[in-house]
Amino acid sequence: MAQNLTYTQYGDYYIPDIRLAHTGMPTLGKYGRMRRAFLEQNEPMIFNDMILSETLFPHLWEVQQTCEKRKELLMEELLEKNTAPDKATQQLEWVAHINSLKAQAEELVVSELIYC
Repeated sequence: MAQNLTYTQYGDYYIPDIRLAHTGMPTLGKYGRMRRAFLEQNEPMIFNDMILSETLFPHLWEVQQTCEKRKELLMEELLEKNTAPDKATQQLEWVAHINSLKAQAEELVVSELIYC
């Protein structure tokens, strides 16, 4: 697909006026950044192809949203299977229990959606 490029002259050189299409997207969260690092380190060809075709940031944003939704669903499932102690009377046990469930959910999300 041919594009009409415009150029700006800087001294004796003409520099193409290139702009990324997805500059207005919100910043990536934890999972989007983790996926980006994984692709960059383990799949450099795919990573570079996605950059050149401008599909990387939409992909990362989709992974971010999917991970957040999946983590919420996993937390609900884990809380149904492993009921938490009473928050009013056993605060420390409740916090420890919830943190443990969050760690389990995050481990599943990362293995399913980030490192695949």
